[in-house]
Amino acid sequence: MRLTLFTDYSLRVLMVLATRTESLVTIDDLANVYGISRAHLMKVTHTLGKSGWVDTVRGRNGGMRLAVHPSTLKLGTVIRFLETDFALVECFGENNQCVLTGGCELAAVLAKAMQLFLEELDRYSMADVANASPALMALPLWQEVTWQPRVKQPSLKVTPDTAGALLAEAPAKVPKTSPKKAPSKVVAPRVAA
Repeated sequence: MRLTLFTDYSLRVLMVLATRTESLVTIDDLANVYGISRAHLMKVTHTLGKSGWVDTVRGRNGGMRLAVHPSTLKLGTVIRFLETDFALVECFGENNQCVLTGGCELAAVLAKAMQLFLEELDRYSMADVANASPALMALPLWQEVTWQPRVKQPSLKVTPDTAGALLAEAPAKVPKTSPKKAPSKVVAPRVAA
């Protein structure tokens, strides 16, 4: 599964707001620091405002701030709200035409994987993510970092190279013994008459 850019941008906005709770952050501030278009961030801000997680203030001195405490906002909740398509394969969707539906183990495995993915995200709040993101604290924003209980290092330093290595296909296991030979003659069981 790949998160949409909209969800990615929304999470980045929420991370900044989680660390700057005492001041308003503007779309222009975020557009400059993240290098994201203002138009995209306007859509993100509108959606986050409608969600109730972000308060928006209009006008010359306006901006946005987190409306909830960062520790109460779970990543799984945010992603379920923002993502519109969790159909990893055709049989998960509305227009399913797969002839294997209902009798396919692949669908069961992928459904379980999606469930585990979301359960893992439910374990973390915006506060957890913000506290383990020292790069977030160093963003060149004029708003003071106001919420920073205990900064931790990220659990894993992820770059495009390390992400690719984490997601690389596991090597196939080669059996150490030769495959068993099939019986040369099949004998049908006798049925008592």
